[in-house]
Amino acid sequence: MPSAIEVRKVPIHSVADASELTRLIEDGVMAADRVIAIIGKTEGNGGVNDYTRIIADRAFREALVEQGADPEAVAEIPIVWSGGTDGVISPHATIFATTDVADDDPSKQEMRLTAGFAMSEQLLPEDIGRTAMVSKVADAVRVAMERAGIDDPADVHYVQTKTPLLTIHTIRDAKSRGKTVWTEHTHESMDLSNGCTALGIAVALGEIDMPRDEDVMHDRSLYSAVASCSSGVELDRAQVVVVGNATGVGGRYRIGHAVMEDALDQDGIWAAIRDAGLELPERPHTSDLDGRLVNVFLKCEASQDGEVRGRRNAMLDDSDVHWHRQIKACVGGVTAAVTGDPAVFVSVSAAHQGPEGGGPVAAIVDVG
Repeated sequence: MPSAIEVRKVPIHSVADASELTRLIEDGVMAADRVIAIIGKTEGNGGVNDYTRIIADRAFREALVEQGADPEAVAEIPIVWSGGTDGVISPHATIFATTDVADDDPSKQEMRLTAGFAMSEQLLPEDIGRTAMVSKVADAVRVAMERAGIDDPADVHYVQTKTPLLTIHTIRDAKSRGKTVWTEHTHESMDLSNGCTALGIAVALGEIDMPRDEDVMHDRSLYSAVASCSSGVELDRAQVVVVGNATGVGGRYRIGHAVMEDALDQDGIWAAIRDAGLELPERPHTSDLDGRLVNVFLKCEASQDGEVRGRRNAMLDDSDVHWHRQIKACVGGVTAAVTGDPAVFVSVSAAHQGPEGGGPVAAIVDVG
């Protein structure tokens, strides 16, 4: 049985800052050698060349090593950075670490937060956007579930991934071996990698059957309600973190999920918080959270019909500001209005992640 989880959200004060992680360790909240995953937002452009993800990754890994963790072990920790804090979204990190709970602790009889991680087989550039990638991701999700101590896919509430996208270099590599790639547009490959990964998650959890190559990015009725997929240039495998609830692990925290049906669906966020186990009135207010919400994790996407609730918008036609940044700022504002805290994990590019024009929401709460 995996260990109980301690989870905390910390601000990032500058692009290379990991001081709040260091503070948690020095204050004895968690041990450096027991950190198992970090998921955060950095302040770059969120694009293919967003170097802030690499800077933050280095800063947090170096902080763990400086606090006594083994460098080789630290190198294997899944650290997933989503670039771009558009609008009011504030740079931050959510840190997961194992902790000890007494054998006779009553929380072990309840469903409590658990996490497991895995790395997929190498994803070749010609795999991205095709069923080969779906299968490799699905296999890694199943391994991460097992490591989390989760038997029932219904107890999985959040799957955060990081996968490679296509670059000029990797496209050239595929061609040199006589292979083709799904797209030669590197920015488009971000959406592609995320969407194909989400289908792999959905297959692993039994949400959908194995799709066909032609379904990827085209049949938006196929999606996972718990996938949160990010991509970048810093790896060549799928990095998978499965978060859910299980009995026997104990601890203070629970996770739940729901979906936003569109970019303005505050009820979807509140539903995820309720699903995590926090009792709320029929018409909740930020004050009802009472400091017990650790964080929420959302994916968002501009609806392909160019509308929200029957009203036309210009995001998909805007040649000055890419829709990635516009929808992220919009949903970030909606989410912060619910939580009362701009440090929320809102990530764009949600193909096959939640319903068209909406997206999945996961919430972690402290149930005491």
